[in-house]
Amino acid sequence: MTIPALREFLEIPYEELEEKNLEAKQARLDHVPMSTLQEQRMKYLTDERRIKAVTVCFTDLEGRLQMLDYDKKYLLKSFDNLTFDGSSVRGFSAQHESDLRLSIDWSAFYWLPADVFGPGKILVFSEVLDRNGVPYSSDMRGQLKLAAEKLFAKDGTLCHVAPEIEGFLFKGRDAERYYYQAEAFEYVSKGGYYNSLPGDTLRLFIDSAAEVQRAMGFQNEKDHPEVAPSQFEMNFGYSEALVTADQVQLYKLLCRQVAAKLDMTASFLPKPVTGVNGSGMHTNMSFSRGGKNLYWDAKGEDGLSQLGWDAIGRILHAGEGLCLILNPSVNAYRRLDPHYEAPNQIKASANDRGSMVRIPTGNERSARIEVRSVAPDANPYMVFLTIMRTALEGKGAGASVADMKAGHKHLPDNIYKAMALFEQDSFVTGVLGEAVAKKYVELKRMQANRCATDLGSLIKVPEIQFHHEVTNQYLWSMF
Repeated sequence: MTIPALREFLEIPYEELEEKNLEAKQARLDHVPMSTLQEQRMKYLTDERRIKAVTVCFTDLEGRLQMLDYDKKYLLKSFDNLTFDGSSVRGFSAQHESDLRLSIDWSAFYWLPADVFGPGKILVFSEVLDRNGVPYSSDMRGQLKLAAEKLFAKDGTLCHVAPEIEGFLFKGRDAERYYYQAEAFEYVSKGGYYNSLPGDTLRLFIDSAAEVQRAMGFQNEKDHPEVAPSQFEMNFGYSEALVTADQVQLYKLLCRQVAAKLDMTASFLPKPVTGVNGSGMHTNMSFSRGGKNLYWDAKGEDGLSQLGWDAIGRILHAGEGLCLILNPSVNAYRRLDPHYEAPNQIKASANDRGSMVRIPTGNERSARIEVRSVAPDANPYMVFLTIMRTALEGKGAGASVADMKAGHKHLPDNIYKAMALFEQDSFVTGVLGEAVAKKYVELKRMQANRCATDLGSLIKVPEIQFHHEVTNQYLWSMF
């Protein structure tokens, strides 16, 4: 006798998932009114009986993705009054002012592969509001969204971003959390750049993660092993800044999920192993208006318009102050080592990969600038917000191309120098706001003070143990 299934939760084939997620993504890019999307999504959730829960996401000040699962029926009744304890999130509210609100962004709505995230779930991003219902200043996603909307409302200008996010795959689950015991990471492959064979562990991980990306509407471009052993990179298409920042958070989440299913760890530490290349998040950016790429000029130096060169001048001028935002951890400063293609020179170049800013070969569609000195553990919303506003509003426009290409300075080589330079830069701290900038640097100082002051050549246990992406509440509370 066959026993009937007791539960029937939503499981959608990958091809159908891709269609649904691409359709939702296009609605975002078409700027469909939020009220319309809210009505459509709530009707879908009401009608689709096989959905049990909705995962609502937000990001804390340092860039950790936070997730709360709400029962679907409860969410439909209470979506306009979702509260959480902000005092439990580092960089958010103090204990005496703990309650914060979540405001669902119905445009950032994702159908999830059931074999990776479990059946019967939908994921949606949210902004954080304070008790009075206004955007919360420490929520960088909300601040990026406000800045992008203001730019578009002014004259139709859009900021487009595409990151190149590198990571490492190590043997064993939660390898970062247990680093304090093992004091080493174990490679799954030593093949190197492009050399992972079909069917080996690294390629199996890359193939599996890329399939999940495609199903979630990432619009993949290329997926491959990177220079260092067990290192990977999976590139996805250019999109508007907020869409891309959400995809950065999902990229790291799905990589960790896929790796865990294989009893591995996907790590986005900037330099987890000495002696090999570290991981970066090269950030490509351009602006458009009315479908025209504002950074393209066939007659401009390296095919870049004056607007593009002015943006580079502003970013280089603020380079030292930006460094703490682009490289937010003790470990990140190991990556800024000139022996491993480190982009630590405050200059621009079309070819020199040691430059902070590179001008990739482009055309009318793809002309852009590439900020190379971004670590993969950075808060993508904070990075895109500060680079975008620096490119448009910062000081340093009008510098000669020759001066920008010459470069006479280097980025700081440790987090203490970076913190001091950040605090001295009134423009960069002004982008975040005085109170948020103060909270941010205090968090960075707390992390740094728990680690050895001098980097040295040996990776220290505390820089892994107290890294902001290594969520080990037990060890953190023991300090």
